[in-house]
Amino acid sequence: MQKLPHTLYRTDQVNELECIAINEYGFSSFNLMTKAGYEVFQWITKKWPKAQSVAVFCGSGNNAGDGYIVASLAQQAGKRVCVYALATAEKLTGVALVAYQNYVSANGKVVLFDALQPIDADVLVDALLSTGLNRPVTGRYAEAIEAINACPAPVIAVDIPSGLNSDTGHVHDYAVKADCTVTFVGLKQGLFSGQAAEYCGEVFYTSLLVPDAVFQKISPSAYRVVHVPIPRRNRCAHKGVYGHVLVIGGAQGFMGAARLAAEAALRAGAGLVSIATRPEHSSFISLTRPEIMCHGIANGVQLLPLLKKATVIVIGPGLGQSEWAKDLLLAAILAKKLMVVDADALNILANTTSGRHTLVLAPNTSVLTPHTGEAARLLVTTASVIQQDRFAAVRNIQRKYGGVVILKGAGTLIASEDDLAISTTGNPGMASGGMGDVLSGIIGALLAQGLPLKDAAQQGVFLHGLAADLAAEKEGERGLLASDLMPYLRKLVN
Repeated sequence: MQKLPHTLYRTDQVNELECIAINEYGFSSFNLMTKAGYEVFQWITKKWPKAQSVAVFCGSGNNAGDGYIVASLAQQAGKRVCVYALATAEKLTGVALVAYQNYVSANGKVVLFDALQPIDADVLVDALLSTGLNRPVTGRYAEAIEAINACPAPVIAVDIPSGLNSDTGHVHDYAVKADCTVTFVGLKQGLFSGQAAEYCGEVFYTSLLVPDAVFQKISPSAYRVVHVPIPRRNRCAHKGVYGHVLVIGGAQGFMGAARLAAEAALRAGAGLVSIATRPEHSSFISLTRPEIMCHGIANGVQLLPLLKKATVIVIGPGLGQSEWAKDLLLAAILAKKLMVVDADALNILANTTSGRHTLVLAPNTSVLTPHTGEAARLLVTTASVIQQDRFAAVRNIQRKYGGVVILKGAGTLIASEDDLAISTTGNPGMASGGMGDVLSGIIGALLAQGLPLKDAAQQGVFLHGLAADLAAEKEGERGLLASDLMPYLRKLVN
């Protein structure tokens, strides 16, 4: 697997990088296009060395020029090539037109795309639409995308799968489902979050030999999280050194949520872990995991002694939205300690900041962990609006509530006041109950061990997803349980 850069960019930033390379470093547009086409063709030969025929789908922009370069190289290599064009030569301009003319002058085959025409090729190349797309795909382009997706041959996308928004990772209606994507100059942030995981396949990257000095002129829009090992433990340490995590939650019927969060905190290295839960639950949790100190709490006043002892508060797993839950959340906020706010604690927070009365989190002390639905409630909007631009959503939640905000999902986003990160670990098997509770416990443990707010959030998300990936390796994704992560989590933090 290719090692990808950590820095990510928006489309306008990549365009600016290309302009700098051309205007200040002697690159030409055709030179960049030729290198791009060459890189795509190289990946075709690496991925499918026995392929004898190639079908290239070309639109009308520079992305089409890349496609014609690929077609020329495939033809020169002795492969049977056909370009399915969505635009006539009259609609091509600049370097894309030059690439088309070079291909045609070498007797390259071009046919206008017809949705009824069968496609027969060993590999399909998607060079329909470029990274600047910000509207739904319609008409013949939508038909071409449907034809590509219906074909059994593998698909390689040029720069980005057509129909996928390169800034948001959102698909309006139609997008190519590629087996792999070869992207150029700068990694586009939209390739790593939202619906991108379903459409990009494996992502390959090439800078097209643009020098490092060019990238130093543009600040990335985001970056990918990489694992940073937790410092080794002092040989003379004791349990008090590694913090005391207090998990608050476990309403009727949801005792397991608090239990999962607490065990995850222990497995991730917290020195002490307590649970504050409904009085009727306390003895049951202690039976199943005696290392967890479990307390039956009837109201916020009874919670105060536990809050004083806690280093970090994790509130929300199985909390519910009853008056009991609201009373405990208010007491936790007033304690002004490091806090992970999850699940129903987020829903209570959203409701109390949108009308009835206000709960204000202490500045720079909290990590919020919403999924899409909870994010929608925090911003008083809908889940579909959140999914259309997850990057904007996580930034808006962070501006509204402060601290660090984690927007869970494929390509989980972590926003702090000064930057935005994406974690690419994790898999669809994590779409099961209790996974979010485990994440909250992990983050609480990392905070308790002294990691800064942003680092604990980023590393917590990364480790959580990686533990799930390891757990799914042998037995598969379907049927993966939150508790299956525990042994892998323990290995990873060590």
